[in-house]
Amino acid sequence: MKDYPIVLSIAGSDPSGGAGIQADIKAISACGGYAAAAITAVTVQNTQGVKAVEYVPAEIVGQQIDAVMSDLAVDAVKIGMTGTVSIVKAIAAQLSVHPVLYVVTDPVMVSTSKDSLTMPEAVDALCSCIFPKSHLVTPNIDEASRLAGFRIQSVEDMNRAAVQLRDRYGCAFLVKGGDLDADNTSVDVLCDLDGLVHITSERVLTDNLHGTGCTLSSSIATFLGSGLPLREAVQTAVAYVHNAIVAAASLRIGHGHGPLRHFYR
Repeated sequence: MKDYPIVLSIAGSDPSGGAGIQADIKAISACGGYAAAAITAVTVQNTQGVKAVEYVPAEIVGQQIDAVMSDLAVDAVKIGMTGTVSIVKAIAAQLSVHPVLYVVTDPVMVSTSKDSLTMPEAVDALCSCIFPKSHLVTPNIDEASRLAGFRIQSVEDMNRAAVQLRDRYGCAFLVKGGDLDADNTSVDVLCDLDGLVHITSERVLTDNLHGTGCTLSSSIATFLGSGLPLREAVQTAVAYVHNAIVAAASLRIGHGHGPLRHFYR
Protein backbone atom coordinates (compact mmCIF):
# COMPACT_ATOMS: atom_id res chain seq x y z
CA MET A 1 0.00 0.00 0.00
CA LYS A 2 1.17 3.51 -0.85
CA ASP A 3 0.59 6.08 1.88
CA TYR A 4 0.42 9.16 -0.34
CA PRO A 5 -0.53 8.36 -3.94
CA ILE A 6 -0.20 11.09 -6.55
CA VAL A 7 -3.40 11.51 -8.56
CA LEU A 8 -3.79 13.75 -11.61
CA SER A 9 -7.27 15.07 -12.29
CA ILE A 10 -7.97 16.18 -15.86
CA ALA A 11 -11.27 18.04 -15.75
CA GLY A 12 -13.13 21.34 -15.92
CA SER A 13 -13.19 24.06 -13.30
CA ASP A 14 -16.28 24.83 -11.18
CA PRO A 15 -15.97 28.29 -9.56
CA SER A 16 -18.59 27.40 -6.94
CA GLY A 17 -16.31 24.61 -5.70
CA GLY A 18 -18.78 21.73 -5.71
CA ALA A 19 -17.80 19.80 -8.82
CA GLY A 20 -15.02 19.44 -11.39
CA ILE A 21 -11.38 20.07 -10.50
CA GLN A 22 -12.33 21.65 -7.18
CA ALA A 23 -14.30 18.59 -6.03
CA ASP A 24 -11.58 16.28 -7.32
CA ILE A 25 -8.85 18.03 -5.34
CA LYS A 26 -10.95 17.87 -2.18
CA ALA A 27 -11.83 14.19 -2.66
CA ILE A 28 -8.28 13.12 -3.53
CA SER A 29 -6.95 14.98 -0.49
CA ALA A 30 -9.66 13.64 1.84
CA CYS A 31 -8.90 10.08 0.70
CA GLY A 32 -5.21 10.41 1.46
CA GLY A 33 -3.71 11.38 -1.89
CA TYR A 34 -1.75 14.25 -3.42
CA ALA A 35 -3.83 16.07 -6.04
CA ALA A 36 -2.44 17.50 -9.27
CA ALA A 37 -4.68 19.05 -11.91
CA ALA A 38 -4.93 19.83 -15.62
CA ILE A 39 -7.87 22.08 -16.51
CA THR A 40 -9.84 21.35 -19.68
CA ALA A 41 -12.51 24.05 -19.38
CA VAL A 42 -13.50 27.12 -17.41
CA THR A 43 -17.18 27.08 -16.58
CA VAL A 44 -19.47 29.82 -15.35
CA GLN A 45 -21.64 27.92 -12.91
CA ASN A 46 -22.91 27.67 -9.38
CA THR A 47 -25.23 25.33 -7.49
CA GLN A 48 -28.14 26.40 -9.71
CA GLY A 49 -26.67 25.59 -13.11
CA VAL A 50 -24.10 26.24 -15.83
CA LYS A 51 -24.29 29.61 -17.59
CA ALA A 52 -21.28 29.37 -19.92
CA VAL A 53 -18.33 27.13 -20.83
CA GLU A 54 -14.98 28.16 -22.31
CA TYR A 55 -12.81 25.22 -23.39
CA VAL A 56 -9.07 25.47 -22.85
CA PRO A 57 -7.08 25.11 -26.11
CA ALA A 58 -6.18 21.46 -26.63
CA GLU A 59 -2.47 22.27 -26.91
CA ILE A 60 -2.52 23.89 -23.48
CA VAL A 61 -4.38 20.91 -22.00
CA GLY A 62 -1.72 18.60 -23.38
CA GLN A 63 1.07 20.80 -22.07
CA GLN A 64 -0.45 20.84 -18.58
CA ILE A 65 -0.59 17.05 -18.53
CA ASP A 66 2.96 16.76 -19.87
CA ALA A 67 4.26 19.23 -17.28
CA VAL A 68 2.79 17.20 -14.45
CA MET A 69 3.59 13.72 -15.71
CA SER A 70 7.15 14.49 -16.79
CA ASP A 71 7.90 15.66 -13.24
CA LEU A 72 5.61 13.84 -10.79
CA ALA A 73 5.42 10.05 -10.42
CA VAL A 74 1.68 9.89 -11.05
CA ASP A 75 0.01 6.77 -9.65
CA ALA A 76 -3.47 7.31 -11.12
CA VAL A 77 -5.31 9.64 -13.47
CA LYS A 78 -8.92 10.73 -13.23
CA ILE A 79 -10.49 12.12 -16.42
CA GLY A 80 -13.65 14.16 -16.13
CA MET A 81 -15.05 16.83 -18.44
CA THR A 82 -13.28 16.80 -21.80
CA GLY A 83 -15.64 18.83 -23.98
CA THR A 84 -14.14 18.72 -27.47
CA VAL A 85 -12.62 16.20 -29.87
CA SER A 86 -9.29 18.05 -29.91
CA ILE A 87 -9.04 17.96 -26.12
CA VAL A 88 -9.86 14.25 -26.05
CA LYS A 89 -7.12 13.57 -28.60
CA ALA A 90 -4.63 15.69 -26.66
CA ILE A 91 -5.34 13.72 -23.50
CA ALA A 92 -5.04 10.40 -25.32
CA ALA A 93 -1.73 11.46 -26.84
CA GLN A 94 -0.28 12.32 -23.45
CA LEU A 95 -1.46 9.01 -21.98
CA SER A 96 0.47 7.29 -24.76
CA VAL A 97 3.61 9.30 -23.99
CA HIS A 98 3.18 8.94 -20.23
CA PRO A 99 1.42 5.60 -19.64
CA VAL A 100 -0.05 5.15 -16.17
CA LEU A 101 -1.44 1.97 -14.65
CA TYR A 102 -4.75 3.37 -13.43
CA VAL A 103 -6.97 5.67 -15.47
CA VAL A 104 -10.50 6.30 -14.19
CA THR A 105 -12.76 8.05 -16.70
CA ASP A 106 -15.99 9.78 -15.75
CA PRO A 107 -17.67 10.44 -19.14
CA VAL A 108 -19.15 13.78 -18.12
CA MET A 109 -21.89 14.68 -20.60
CA VAL A 110 -24.28 16.79 -18.52
CA SER A 111 -24.11 18.47 -15.13
CA THR A 112 -26.25 17.70 -12.09
CA SER A 113 -28.52 20.53 -13.24
CA LYS A 114 -28.81 18.80 -16.67
CA ASP A 115 -26.69 21.35 -18.54
CA SER A 116 -24.69 20.00 -21.49
CA LEU A 117 -20.92 19.98 -20.90
CA THR A 118 -19.56 17.87 -23.76
CA MET A 119 -20.04 18.19 -27.52
CA PRO A 120 -21.73 15.10 -29.05
CA GLU A 121 -18.82 14.35 -31.38
CA ALA A 122 -16.45 14.44 -28.38
CA VAL A 123 -18.36 11.53 -26.82
CA ASP A 124 -17.49 9.38 -29.82
CA ALA A 125 -13.85 10.43 -29.55
CA LEU A 126 -13.89 9.61 -25.85
CA CYS A 127 -15.12 6.09 -26.64
CA SER A 128 -12.48 5.43 -29.28
CA CYS A 129 -9.48 7.26 -27.79
CA ILE A 130 -9.87 7.24 -23.99
CA PHE A 131 -11.94 4.21 -22.98
CA PRO A 132 -9.41 1.69 -24.36
CA LYS A 133 -6.73 3.39 -22.21
CA SER A 134 -8.92 3.32 -19.09
CA HIS A 135 -8.92 0.91 -16.19
CA LEU A 136 -12.46 1.93 -15.21
CA VAL A 137 -15.25 4.06 -16.71
CA THR A 138 -18.00 5.42 -14.43
CA PRO A 139 -21.13 6.52 -16.36
CA ASN A 140 -24.39 7.47 -14.67
CA ILE A 141 -27.71 6.13 -15.94
CA ASP A 142 -28.16 8.72 -18.71
CA GLU A 143 -24.56 8.39 -19.86
CA ALA A 144 -24.64 4.59 -19.80
CA SER A 145 -27.89 4.64 -21.80
CA ARG A 146 -26.24 6.87 -24.42
CA LEU A 147 -23.15 4.66 -24.59
CA ALA A 148 -25.04 1.34 -24.65
CA GLY A 149 -27.67 2.50 -27.12
CA PHE A 150 -30.76 1.68 -25.08
CA ARG A 151 -32.69 3.27 -22.23
CA ILE A 152 -31.76 1.89 -18.82
CA GLN A 153 -34.80 1.55 -16.58
CA SER A 154 -33.88 -1.22 -14.12
CA VAL A 155 -30.98 -2.93 -12.39
CA GLU A 156 -31.27 -5.70 -14.99
CA ASP A 157 -30.74 -3.07 -17.70
CA MET A 158 -27.73 -1.78 -15.76
CA ASN A 159 -26.28 -5.31 -15.72
CA ARG A 160 -26.79 -5.65 -19.47
CA ALA A 161 -25.24 -2.27 -20.23
CA ALA A 162 -22.24 -2.85 -17.97
CA VAL A 163 -21.42 -6.20 -19.57
CA GLN A 164 -21.94 -4.85 -23.08
CA LEU A 165 -19.70 -1.84 -22.49
CA ARG A 166 -16.98 -3.86 -20.77
CA ASP A 167 -16.85 -6.27 -23.69
CA ARG A 168 -16.87 -3.47 -26.26
CA TYR A 169 -14.08 -1.36 -24.77
CA GLY A 170 -12.03 -3.92 -22.82
CA CYS A 171 -12.12 -2.13 -19.47
CA ALA A 172 -14.23 -2.28 -16.33
CA PHE A 173 -17.45 -0.24 -16.13
CA LEU A 174 -19.24 1.08 -13.06
CA VAL A 175 -22.82 2.02 -13.96
CA LYS A 176 -24.03 4.36 -11.23
CA GLY A 177 -27.63 3.88 -10.15
CA GLY A 178 -28.26 7.02 -8.14
CA ASP A 179 -30.55 8.48 -10.81
CA LEU A 180 -32.59 5.31 -11.24
CA ASP A 181 -36.16 5.48 -9.95
CA ALA A 182 -36.08 3.07 -7.02
CA ASP A 183 -36.99 2.61 -3.39
CA ASN A 184 -34.78 3.70 -0.50
CA THR A 185 -31.68 1.96 -1.84
CA SER A 186 -29.27 2.86 -4.63
CA VAL A 187 -27.49 0.12 -6.59
CA ASP A 188 -24.25 0.66 -8.51
CA VAL A 189 -23.25 -2.10 -10.93
CA LEU A 190 -19.55 -2.88 -11.44
CA CYS A 191 -18.56 -5.15 -14.31
CA ASP A 192 -14.90 -6.17 -14.42
CA LEU A 193 -13.08 -9.10 -15.99
CA ASP A 194 -14.45 -11.40 -13.25
CA GLY A 195 -18.10 -10.46 -13.78
CA LEU A 196 -20.76 -8.37 -12.08
CA VAL A 197 -20.82 -6.92 -8.58
CA HIS A 198 -23.71 -4.96 -7.05
CA ILE A 199 -22.86 -2.27 -4.51
CA THR A 200 -25.90 -1.17 -2.52
CA SER A 201 -26.19 2.04 -0.51
CA GLU A 202 -29.00 3.57 1.50
CA ARG A 203 -30.52 6.40 -0.50
CA VAL A 204 -30.19 9.83 1.15
CA LEU A 205 -33.03 12.32 0.67
CA THR A 206 -31.14 15.52 -0.12
CA ASP A 207 -30.61 18.04 -2.89
CA ASN A 208 -26.94 18.37 -1.96
CA LEU A 209 -25.55 16.14 -4.70
CA HIS A 210 -23.50 18.60 -6.74
CA GLY A 211 -20.27 16.92 -7.84
CA THR A 212 -21.16 13.41 -6.72
CA GLY A 213 -19.83 11.77 -9.89
CA CYS A 214 -16.62 13.82 -9.81
CA THR A 215 -16.08 12.90 -6.18
CA LEU A 216 -16.68 9.20 -6.76
CA SER A 217 -14.35 8.85 -9.75
CA SER A 218 -11.52 10.81 -8.15
CA SER A 219 -11.79 8.88 -4.88
CA ILE A 220 -11.72 5.57 -6.79
CA ALA A 221 -8.58 6.76 -8.61
CA THR A 222 -6.99 7.63 -5.27
CA PHE A 223 -7.71 4.24 -3.73
CA LEU A 224 -6.45 2.47 -6.86
CA GLY A 225 -3.30 4.58 -6.74
CA SER A 226 -2.78 3.60 -3.12
CA GLY A 227 -2.76 -0.07 -4.13
CA LEU A 228 -6.28 -1.33 -3.43
CA PRO A 229 -7.68 -3.92 -5.88
CA LEU A 230 -10.42 -2.58 -8.17
CA ARG A 231 -13.42 -4.02 -6.36
CA GLU A 232 -12.16 -2.91 -2.96
CA ALA A 233 -11.28 0.54 -4.30
CA VAL A 234 -14.78 0.98 -5.75
CA GLN A 235 -16.54 -0.25 -2.62
CA THR A 236 -14.39 1.97 -0.39
CA ALA A 237 -15.05 4.98 -2.62
CA VAL A 238 -18.81 4.37 -2.73
CA ALA A 239 -18.85 4.25 1.09
CA TYR A 240 -16.80 7.47 1.25
CA VAL A 241 -19.18 9.30 -1.11
CA HIS A 242 -22.23 8.02 0.79
CA ASN A 243 -20.81 9.37 4.06
CA ALA A 244 -19.94 12.68 2.40
CA ILE A 245 -23.54 12.98 1.17
CA VAL A 246 -24.93 12.16 4.62
CA ALA A 247 -22.62 14.72 6.25
CA ALA A 248 -23.71 17.38 3.75
CA ALA A 249 -27.46 16.76 3.99
CA SER A 250 -28.05 19.60 6.44
CA LEU A 251 -25.68 22.09 4.77
CA ARG A 252 -27.03 25.22 3.12
CA ILE A 253 -24.45 26.28 0.57
CA GLY A 254 -25.98 28.05 -2.41
CA HIS A 255 -29.59 28.05 -3.59
CA GLY A 256 -29.57 24.94 -5.79
CA HIS A 257 -27.89 21.55 -5.64
CA GLY A 258 -25.44 21.96 -2.77
CA PRO A 259 -22.02 20.26 -2.56
CA LEU A 260 -20.88 17.22 -0.65
CA ARG A 261 -18.92 17.49 2.59
CA HIS A 262 -15.64 15.99 1.44
CA PHE A 263 -13.80 16.39 4.73
CA TYR A 264 -16.48 14.93 6.98
CA ARG A 265 -14.06 13.02 9.20
